[in-house]
Amino acid sequence: MTGDDSSQSPSPSPFEPRPRGAAANAELALLLEVAGTPKPGNVDRHRDAADLRFDHFLAGAVGARPGLERAAAGDALGEAFETAVAGMSDQSGGNTQFGCLLLLTPLAAAAGDDALSPDGVREVCRSTTVDDAAGFYRAFEYVDVAVPDPPADMDALDVRRGADAVPTVRERGLTLFDVLERSAPGDANAAEWASSFPRTFRAAESILDDDGPPTDRAARAFLDLLAEREDTLVRTQHGPDVAREVRDRAADVDSLEEAEAWADELAERDVNPGTTADLTAAALFVALERGLEV
Repeated sequence: MTGDDSSQSPSPSPFEPRPRGAAANAELALLLEVAGTPKPGNVDRHRDAADLRFDHFLAGAVGARPGLERAAAGDALGEAFETAVAGMSDQSGGNTQFGCLLLLTPLAAAAGDDALSPDGVREVCRSTTVDDAAGFYRAFEYVDVAVPDPPADMDALDVRRGADAVPTVRERGLTLFDVLERSAPGDANAAEWASSFPRTFRAAESILDDDGPPTDRAARAFLDLLAEREDTLVRTQHGPDVAREVRDRAADVDSLEEAEAWADELAERDVNPGTTADLTAAALFVALERGLEV
């Protein structure tokens, strides 16, 4: 006869669901962002670009996972970001999600420390080091990234110099936060870093308040973000007039059905609001961490 040993807790079943964790949610956010449609001008599950396909983005999201795991585990942010970009680039298309990873890395770090809030991510960003800035610059060695011209006093720190700019970074003692704060006036992703991710957290709340499949919510969040501010990548590639036109047109779109035709038009014109896609991925991550069901 066996005795009643109620003091021992049963072993957890290997089939019981477990939380995905911050790194997995960051990877899932990248996948949901590219699967959302229509996102006018961007690659999605219905549209490829001339040189980038949907499958390139899927591979980029999977490849970025080790770097996102490092961020969530509390590793140095610059090294985590460089690892994520290196893995993302391990596909034949080129740059798929560099800007997304620039936003997701500090968010994943904050989430890994149970501090995913504006205050928590502010602490992560402001705690970066000169070594983190060096890792950020080295990441530009892996893919070509379209960025605005730097301010006049930052020519030596132009990110397009990649690792060649690292000696100047070290000479001036600039942290990663310092570099991005100086770039904030002309770059929406850098502005998120400099101001505790306000647009990301607002868009995450809109996703959580929305209904329907997460991919539809992502598409609607993308349109709202695009109507809110000119897209940095559109402005960089096509100039301020086209950036304003795209922002104003997004404000007039009333439904995903209406956005479908516009998506085809922007694809034909090769106008890609990629920075808005970056923000959408970041918002999806925050929403997933706060309970968005998939």
